[in-house]
Amino acid sequence: MTQSQVLIVGAGPSGLVLALWLNRMGVDVRIVDAAAGPGTTSRALAVQARTLELYRQLDLALPVLDQGYAVEAFNVWAEGEHKARIELGAIGAGVTPYPFLQIYPQDRHERMLCGRLQDAGVQVERQCRLEGFREDGDAVVAQLRNAAGNEEQCEARYIVGCDGARSKVREIIGAGFPGGTYRQVFYVADIEGESPALNGELNIDLDESDILAVFATAPRGAGRLVGTVRDERAEHAENLTFADVSGRAIDNLMISVHKLNWFSTYRVHHRVAERFRRGRAFLVGDAGHIHSPAGGQGMNTGIGDAINLAWKLAAVVQGRAPDALLDSYEAERLPFARRLVDTTDRVFSFITADGPVAEIVRTGVAPRLLPLLARLPFTREYFFRTISQTVIHYRHAPLNAGTAGRTHGGDRLPWVRFADGDAGSGKAADDVADNVASNVASTAADNYAPLPRPGWQAHVYGQAQPELMQWCDRQRVTLRQFAWNDACAHAGLARDAIYLLRPDTYVGLAAGTPAIGALDEYLRANALTLHR
Repeated sequence: MTQSQVLIVGAGPSGLVLALWLNRMGVDVRIVDAAAGPGTTSRALAVQARTLELYRQLDLALPVLDQGYAVEAFNVWAEGEHKARIELGAIGAGVTPYPFLQIYPQDRHERMLCGRLQDAGVQVERQCRLEGFREDGDAVVAQLRNAAGNEEQCEARYIVGCDGARSKVREIIGAGFPGGTYRQVFYVADIEGESPALNGELNIDLDESDILAVFATAPRGAGRLVGTVRDERAEHAENLTFADVSGRAIDNLMISVHKLNWFSTYRVHHRVAERFRRGRAFLVGDAGHIHSPAGGQGMNTGIGDAINLAWKLAAVVQGRAPDALLDSYEAERLPFARRLVDTTDRVFSFITADGPVAEIVRTGVAPRLLPLLARLPFTREYFFRTISQTVIHYRHAPLNAGTAGRTHGGDRLPWVRFADGDAGSGKAADDVADNVASNVASTAADNYAPLPRPGWQAHVYGQAQPELMQWCDRQRVTLRQFAWNDACAHAGLARDAIYLLRPDTYVGLAAGTPAIGALDEYLRANALTLHR
């Protein structure tokens, strides 16, 4: 019987990120996947700002930026006529170090993640299928079948299902998957060619009965078409070819197709699992929630699940927290998944609605109204924060506490950029080599600079008190001091307050001075040890 601390089933982006994060935090991980290799189609395209922020903690953001590109504008067409071009650019300026919509097709994304995992010494075991598992005391015993048909048993402390909408892990733990399926049939095609809509920007064409979106997959000449299949053809969608459905795209958007890379038809589902945990088994990504592609949220939500769970699994496996900490995964991620599915459901229902009123709104009102709304600073910021997932918070989850300024426990750390030389200094701890505290200088231009390894850290914007420095030394927690300025106040931070950040850079505790009692109570209430 083989052994590992965490067994991950499924090697899509969520499973790969979970494995990378656990490996970086010193957890012995095994990852298996039933497929013969990583994906070869660009199913998900957008990598949202919050994902890039989290990726920065593992030095993954730069490859996504270097190998992808930012979308500069959103074009609205109605019945083949260009109605508006809405500038996006740095739409989220002041909110995040990544204030744009980044395109990085999923096939490239998975290859990059697989390469990083292999560099870390972890190999995805392909054509290895989960047959079942059972809990046995403080472990899970899983039955795996490899490509040769041989079965083996694997023992692990925990098992995580990252195995998609037809999750075997979800089936075994008996978690219902309520929701439904939209009646519309869609097609998706990755193409190379020429068109005003293959301009490296986002294009959407609205007409009385159809929706057609063109998502650029390169700065020019390549894109992914997503459109509706109407009339009697939808009844036999599985037999359709691109030639059967591409007429309107070719006519309305003047698309000349040079190469068809892949084509498929599909239906869109909206479902959320009844639970994300049972005992030693967890659900991550599409295994726990599926929804419409509106807003490019699916893959990013799964990656957020993975990182939320990873640091908690590491803390429990390494004896720094009780098993009860893992309950906070479901408490934080399940309510968000439900809100997300509800939101994307309403958006999707609007843009695909039938009837004369819906058609007037879609082809007449929306093309005129969207450009006007896009000029309003409040609307632009609200749209960006929602799409980028920087608005996500866990204020009402039990793991988070306190308020300082406008920042609450459970909030994403507000991002602040500093002028050169103003980022301050930090007193570091948890030295990887010998676990001895030492002084280091902070040279970061912003407050999101990553630690050498993801872990807890304390932030002070202003002056840290000596007793706080002593507390951080005892706890072997990195203390970072940043020079106070107007940007800190604008972001919602409080001067000289303490912000104890979780490894996923959400605020665990926000407290004014004196804060030592609040810090000690936070650790006691959650039975946490912040260092090994």
